[in-house]
Amino acid sequence: MPVPTYDKFIDPILRYLALHPEGVLARDAHEAAAVALGLSTADRAELLPSGGQAVYKNRAGWAHDRLKRAGYSASPRRGVWKLTPAGASFVQNHPQPLSDDEVGEIASGNIGVRLRSQLGTTANVTSSIPRESSESPDDRLEQALQEMRHSVAAEILERLAQVPPQDFESIVLDLLHKMGYGTSRDDLQRVGGAGDGGIDGIISLDRLGLEKVYVQAKRWQGVVGRPVVQGFYGALAGQRANKGVFITTSTFTPQAFEFAGSVERVVLVDGARLAELMIDFEVGVASRLVRVPKVDTDYFEA
Repeated sequence: MPVPTYDKFIDPILRYLALHPEGVLARDAHEAAAVALGLSTADRAELLPSGGQAVYKNRAGWAHDRLKRAGYSASPRRGVWKLTPAGASFVQNHPQPLSDDEVGEIASGNIGVRLRSQLGTTANVTSSIPRESSESPDDRLEQALQEMRHSVAAEILERLAQVPPQDFESIVLDLLHKMGYGTSRDDLQRVGGAGDGGIDGIISLDRLGLEKVYVQAKRWQGVVGRPVVQGFYGALAGQRANKGVFITTSTFTPQAFEFAGSVERVVLVDGARLAELMIDFEVGVASRLVRVPKVDTDYFEA
C-alpha cells in the first residue's frame, strides 16, 4: 500500500510520545508510527523522488512539526521528541484516536498561530496550511518539481522535432559529452549524411581513438521496430565497432528492446529518456537554484 499522507502520522506519534513522557529518539517514533500504520518493509524502503530520505520518515517528521506548532510537542535536544504539558493534557482529554476533524485541525497549523516552546514562551507565526491539505510541504514541493520536469520534457521534444536533422545529431553529441563520454568535445564527431551506413556520430573514448562508440540519432515519426535496430547493429558490424547508442525522439517496440538486450552492445534511448537526460545534464535547459530553509541544529548546539 502507499505510505499514508503525513496527517495520518499525527495520532500514532502523539500516542507514542504519551507512552514515553521522558522523551524518545525521533527514529524510534518513526518506527512506532510505521508499525501503528501497518507499513511493510517495502513501504519503509520507499524514498522521496530526490532519494535523500525515506518517505515515511519525512512524513513522520512533518507530523511532529505540526504537533510542535500546536504546542503539543517539542524537541528538547537534537533528535529527541517529547510531549509538552499541553500535549500531555491534550492526550488525557482525548483518550480515543483523534477524529479526522481533530487531526485536520492540527495538520492545518491553524491552532499553531502561536508556536509554544518547551520553555513556555510563545512566538507568532505568519503562515498556516490549508485545512483540506493532507500533503507535507516536501510532498508539495516534489510534486511541483515533477510537474515542471514533465512540462519541460514535453517542450524539449517539441523543440527537437523542429531543429534541422544535423542540429539534432549535434545536440545528441553535446548530451553524450556532458554525460562524460570522450575526453573533450572534439572527441565526439558528427558523421551523418549520405552513405553514413546508419552512423550519425562517433565518440572516441580515449585520446588515441582505440575505443569508439557509434551513435545513431534519428527523429522517428513512428515507433522504431526491431528491423531498424538490427540494421544499426549491422552497421556497427561493418565498422567493426563493439558499442553503439541508438537515440530517437520516438519510442521502441518491445521486440526492439529485446533484440538490443540480446546482443549486449547496443543501448536504446527513446524520446522520454532523452528528454530526462537533457534535463539532468542541462543540455538546452537552464535551471535556477531554490533555497530551501532548514534549521542548522549544530549551530544552535554549538
